[in-house]
Amino acid sequence: MSNLSPSGPPMAGSPLTRAVLEIDEYVAGLGWDRPALLFALVDTGRLRSEEPGLADRLGIGENVPDAAPLTPVEQEEIPAGKPLDEFLATIAWPDAVAGCAIAVERLMLPPSAEAQVPDGLGDAALAKWVAAHPDRQEVRMTVGVLRDGTRDSALRLREKDASTEVLTGADLVPGLAEALAATFEE
Repeated sequence: MSNLSPSGPPMAGSPLTRAVLEIDEYVAGLGWDRPALLFALVDTGRLRSEEPGLADRLGIGENVPDAAPLTPVEQEEIPAGKPLDEFLATIAWPDAVAGCAIAVERLMLPPSAEAQVPDGLGDAALAKWVAAHPDRQEVRMTVGVLRDGTRDSALRLREKDASTEVLTGADLVPGLAEALAATFEE
């Protein structure tokens, strides 16, 4: 278990937005062509009071006054070959986890290409068709949700791989946000 850079997340409005952008920046530092990464989001104050030793090891102890309100903690690797939706359906978070986030890479097409999609393609054939399309773009989506349903996301295009080019918003990846929110349902 490791958290992200203790140097602090990018500046953003809400604690969830800060956490999502911190994760985006962390994953950007790892480079492209990576498997999906899952993070627990824990309340920094609660972690400091209940697990001070762990907080110190994660670089967010009491002597770090500007630590973000939420601390992303990277989870174990997502099993290779298992569809993401099936994997997420198996997760149940303990009460100490305030939220969760995932960073995943996908290929996407501009809306103008939707009319070109051949009818009747299965998932594998559609993925192959998109991968071969000349207008495809690689995108990294970082989506976070809190127990109360709050959500945020960050999108980074590979061709515009800079922190200043990251698009943020609560409803950018609604399906993935719903799947993450479902991990908190009992």
